[in-house]
Amino acid sequence: MGLSTAAGGRRRGDGCQDGRADGRGSGVSVRPAHLRRSAGSWNAKGGPFKDALNNARKYVASSNPTARLGWPNSTLLHGDVPAAVADLKESSGTNLVIMGSGVLISSLMAADLIDEYLLMIAPLVLGAGRRLFAGGTQASLRLVDSIATNKGVLIATYEPARG
Repeated sequence: MGLSTAAGGRRRGDGCQDGRADGRGSGVSVRPAHLRRSAGSWNAKGGPFKDALNNARKYVASSNPTARLGWPNSTLLHGDVPAAVADLKESSGTNLVIMGSGVLISSLMAADLIDEYLLMIAPLVLGAGRRLFAGGTQASLRLVDSIATNKGVLIATYEPARG
C-alpha cells in the first residue's frame, strides 16, 4: 500500500478517521516522537478528532528505544526506521500517513518510500524560518491534484516523478 505525507496539516473528509483527503486509508499513521506528547492535549479538548486519533493505529518513530508512548494503539519504531516503514508498507495492507516531521520525511524520501505528498501552503511569507526538507533533501514531484480553500490555503497533492 501507499505512504503519504501530510506536511503542514491534513484535509480530512470524515473527522480525521481515514487520514486521506479522498477518504481512502485506514487511520494508520507514522508519527515523529514529538507528537506522542500531544495525546493529553487532544484528549483534554475532546471533539471529533479525539476518538479518531485514539482509535487509529499509530507507529511512532523515535531515536529513544525506551520512549513512553502516551497514545493508545501506538507502536514504537526505533533503529532503522526506513526499513521498519518499508516492512509496514509491505505487510499492512493499508495506507500509511506521516503527520509532520521534516526529519522523518527526509529519511523516508532518501529510501524512496513516499508515494504521495500532501502539502498545505498558507498565504504567509516569512523572512526567515526552518526549511521543511532540510539537509539538501530533494525530490522531483508531479502535481496530481490541488484545491484552494476560502481562506487562500492551497492544498496540493504530489507524487514522486519517477522514471
